[in-house]
Formats: sequence, C-alpha cells, structure tokens
Amino acid sequence: MSRRAVITGLGFITSIGNDRAAVTRSLRTLTPGLAPVEFLGNPALPVKVAGTIKAFDVASPSWRDWTFPPCYNVPRETLRSLAPHGLYAFCAVEQALTDAQLAADALTDGATGLYCASAGSAFLLHHHLAHMHAVRGERGNPMGVVASIAGTLNFNLAAHYGIRGAVGGFVAACASSSHALGCALDDLRLGRQTRMLVVGAEEVNAETILPFAAMRALSTNPDPATASRPFDQTRDGFVAAGGAVCLILEERETALARHAPIYAELIGWGQAADGYNVAISHPEGAGLAEAIRRALADAGVAPAAIDYVNAHATSTPAGDRSEALALRRAFTDAGVRPRISSTKGLTGHPLSMAGVMETAFCALALRDGFTPGNANLTTPDEACAGLDLPRNTLDAAPSLVLNNSSGFGGSNVCHVLRAP
Repeated sequence: MSRRAVITGLGFITSIGNDRAAVTRSLRTLTPGLAPVEFLGNPALPVKVAGTIKAFDVASPSWRDWTFPPCYNVPRETLRSLAPHGLYAFCAVEQALTDAQLAADALTDGATGLYCASAGSAFLLHHHLAHMHAVRGERGNPMGVVASIAGTLNFNLAAHYGIRGAVGGFVAACASSSHALGCALDDLRLGRQTRMLVVGAEEVNAETILPFAAMRALSTNPDPATASRPFDQTRDGFVAAGGAVCLILEERETALARHAPIYAELIGWGQAADGYNVAISHPEGAGLAEAIRRALADAGVAPAAIDYVNAHATSTPAGDRSEALALRRAFTDAGVRPRISSTKGLTGHPLSMAGVMETAFCALALRDGFTPGNANLTTPDEACAGLDLPRNTLDAAPSLVLNNSSGFGGSNVCHVLRAP
C-alpha cells in the first residue's frame, strides 16, 4: 500500500460545461447549468427543471438520429451499441486522454483498467422491451442488451479501447462512482494496476428522472435559478442531471516518468453504511460521519488539516440535514471549521456520476487555487449551525480536501485529496 496515486486527466460532459475550461469558469462564477424541461409532452407534470446537456441531441432511441459536437469521431460500430449516456462517456474519455497526454494505444498494456458507474439506460431498455412485446418476442435489436443494462459503459468502453486490465461496473446508487474511484485507488496502491480510468455517466430523460418524482424526492420549483439550493431552509428536493465525467488515476512514479500533468493526489478513502433505511439517510448522519473518520484515518490526516469539503448535499430536506449533522460531528465537534459547499446548486444531482464529477471538481480547485461557493444559499438550515458555508467562490487555494457521497441504502463514501 506504499504506492501513491495521482489524477492526471479529466474529461467533462456536464450541465455546467462540456470541457475543463467551461466547467472551471462555471465553478468560479457560480454559473448554473439548469434549464426548463417538459417530460413526455405533459406540461402538468410538477418537475419543470433539470441539469441539461448542451450541444447533444440524443432524444431518439436510434443512434442514427443523434447529433453531437463534430470534434468527436465515434466509429459507427461503437456508436450502434451505445446508450445516450454511453455517448457522453465516450466523449468524456476522449477529453481525459487528451488532457492526460495519453494515446489510446497506451490503454492496451494490461496494466490499465476501467471502472464505471451508471444505472444503465432505462430509456433504451423500455424501448427495446416495448418492441419485444409488440412483436411477441419474434424480433429484437441485437445490441439492445449491451446498450441498455447497467454494465453498458464498461462493456462498450473496454471493447472500444482494448482495455485488458481490471474492468468492472459499480452500482450503489448515488455513491456508485465514488466506490469505483476508491477501488481504483486500492488497485494502484496494491500494485495490481498502474493506471485506472474511472467513468460515471447518466441520462437526462423521463425514464431516468421521473421515477424519483414518485418518491417525492425532486424539486417542484419551476425556476432554474433557484430550484437546486443545498443546505437552504427553502430547499424542496433535488434537481436531476446527467452527463459524464472521466477521471484518470495513475501510479505517481509512472506519471512522473512520463511527465504527465498532475492535478492532485488521492491519498485516502473510507466507506460506511447507515444500516437504517432503504432510501433515507440516517437522521443523525451516523454512517457518513463514520465514513469521514475512516477516510481521514486512511489518508493519515487530522480533521483540522482539511481546508475544504465538497458536500454530497443534493437539496433534499432530509439528506442535507443528515449531512450537516455528520459534518458537525466530524469537524465542528473537533473545534475546526473547513469551508464547505455543495456544487449541486450549479449542476443539479447527476445520480451515480456525482462522486467522480465532484472529485474532479475538487481536483480543479486544488490545481487552480479556488474554493467553490454555495450557489442559491440564502438562509442556511438550522442544522448547519457552526458550519462555514461560503456563498461565493473564493480565490483561496485549499491544500487538503474531502469529497462526500451518499446513496440509497445508506451507502456513504468519502475521498481525501491533496494538492500536487
């Protein structure tokens, strides 16, 4: 476990930008990526806002109808087995490879692996199953399974890039890509791999988003400027989002030997479950507080060393309160006050890709020297008493940051990053 891991490449297809420069600009200026939406042609639906992906049109179930930026050369044989979020993921990987100064053939060495996170494509799965029923099972799309089920990202990306190292998918709801990143870190530390691509992606469509409305988890605020407001007293649910992020993690000596750019070092992670409820976080934040403690212990740092926390806070009443109490237990009770923000006020909540996306945001903050603020935070919830929640992005360079993720079933995962 003596080997060290660094972040050398990032790729973004997100609601706040489709490249590193645009994402950084949005984080610095607190420019949101939320927009009005209408699902299923039904204006009566209470969900009016989502974190949309610009410059892509993937509304059709047929890949032949999709449009996307011409800078991405997606081979026909690859495109035909992709879901919409698979296309996002492909573009994010291409960006990350360029960013890390890696040629695609470097991924075929057997020492490079791929871990992915997504819920699959409910959109395509519904389409293919409806067709199967319509023809009474006599015909079907031969690519229907690999394009739609939960492993679609790892199937398609591993095959396209010829990856022969560790390949797998992670399904832990909104903590999925954080699990993927933690396991990737362990693989590098243990010498099992020298490089790992970690990818999270989700779609922005009715099939992915509206089921959460039935749980009363989504905001019904129709104003894109204020619908997502983590930690605020007036929050009423999360705003769903999609896109894809790719993060390239490399063994440090390997990265230095090839003079790779280094954003940050990933120095520890921890996980702990609530064991409380299938959907709701522990009311006192017990599992998350323990995950934070384990992450700090793994990294070998004290709570006082953390400068900034990127919170999971999605803008739901119960979830944000639970996390605020966990942060108070981990930091305030120890007499320290790191700056804390949830960037979901800008992006919305992209479900399983949230962890890798926000780790990438932390890497940008560490390398470029800023601390993201809390968009739309007007009056903090009383549970946030004692927490430092800056309203605006600060030109203050953190040196150690913590990133939190939580998912259904009380799955909590935290990562600690250090400036390069």
